[in-house]
Amino acid sequence: MNKRTFLKNSSLLIGGVVFHPVISCSPKKPMETVTPELLKNWSENFEFSTSAVHYPTTLEEVQELVKKCDHLRVLGSRHSFNRIADSTENLISFQNLNKIISLDKKKNQVTVEGGIKYGELSGYLHENGFALHNLASLPHISVAGTIATATHGSGLGNGNLSTSVAAIEFVNAMGEVVTLSKETDPDFYGAVVGLGGLGPVTKVTLDLLPTFEVAQVVYLDMPMESLKDNFKEIMGAGYSVSLFIDWKSKNVAEVWVKRKVVPGEELNFPEDFYRAKKSAIKMHPVPELDPESCSEQLGVPGPWFDRLPHFKMEFQPSAGKELQSEFFVPLENGYEAIMAVAEMSEQINSHLFISEIRSIKADELWMSTAYQRDSIAVHTTWKQEIPEVMAFLPQMEEKLNRFNPRPHWAKLFTISQASLASRYPKIEEFKALLSKHDPNGKFRNEFLDQHIYGV
Repeated sequence: MNKRTFLKNSSLLIGGVVFHPVISCSPKKPMETVTPELLKNWSENFEFSTSAVHYPTTLEEVQELVKKCDHLRVLGSRHSFNRIADSTENLISFQNLNKIISLDKKKNQVTVEGGIKYGELSGYLHENGFALHNLASLPHISVAGTIATATHGSGLGNGNLSTSVAAIEFVNAMGEVVTLSKETDPDFYGAVVGLGGLGPVTKVTLDLLPTFEVAQVVYLDMPMESLKDNFKEIMGAGYSVSLFIDWKSKNVAEVWVKRKVVPGEELNFPEDFYRAKKSAIKMHPVPELDPESCSEQLGVPGPWFDRLPHFKMEFQPSAGKELQSEFFVPLENGYEAIMAVAEMSEQINSHLFISEIRSIKADELWMSTAYQRDSIAVHTTWKQEIPEVMAFLPQMEEKLNRFNPRPHWAKLFTISQASLASRYPKIEEFKALLSKHDPNGKFRNEFLDQHIYGV
């Protein structure tokens, strides 16, 4: 990677950003605004580019801010590892727009404000007899931010979290409240994974399932060769399955198998799983770390929201100070993609915490990483070694290039806009939808300019 490209991509991470004059927004009513210092993202690998952060508490305040600000972006739980949510002028935090609005028990749907976190919502749903179809590895993330970036859990039969959306409400650049429904609005399929480009997502309606229980076990040291002829069977061995690989040996270090508890049926977790052995102790995905923060294992049944995530809401998630990248390839290329990354094992194993392999069902959301193809996600949690990671990413992308990888929108990547455009058949329709609701680029930022518009 040449120096110019390195510096451009490194600017996604490093806190020393170039500041631009802030165009302030002055709402008609008083509203809390924090200005003394710059916010950081969750893993603290970068600072946001403005200290003008607004904290609306009502839909009307959001509309007022949108009308007054020339440029702005919306913050969720700040879990992105790149600058997809950044603005050099104004930020809106949705930390106060985090309420449950209604539960429709006849339609099996819940409507929530965009800032609510899955960990806050899940207990309420369970208490009322409902569940979401899946959860990400962390329950700490917000609903609006999650669906805007196609964040996912795992399971051959499970779409990403965006696929549970039945209706979405956002405030467009003119300050108008727009509601789109899966049942009636074709634009819905472009708006759900909206990358923050349509405007603040103020309300979301989610489809629900009856509540259920899950049990999970962890298997240790599965030979990599077991994947060759059994990849789909292994990934389909549970409601949700994750492979954790440290690239230091020829083995998959851990296989997390989460199975739905069916009343009247006996759970069957064999001692031997494709030559891996069932762990007798609780594990962390990064074996050196304390597993206390992880969801319960050892085959003990529990509510869906206590088992589908890897981590508990009350603990710091994952490894803490880290970087993350993730690339989605077609399901049928999953094993080949793993083997391609394995070719880099000696280069990368000392710079990462762990890699995780998960499966995601195809969907029809235009900018979803699983758009119209069942997918395997090759995820890596890196140590916070920015120059080394940014140098490795183009090499990893090149290894995966023959599978047309789609990067996770909220994680680190260097894939060009031209390559991205070739992998999203609806990208021109998406840009037209952005133009319809944001004709003057109020919600555009450097991330959208670079990765969607190619400027």
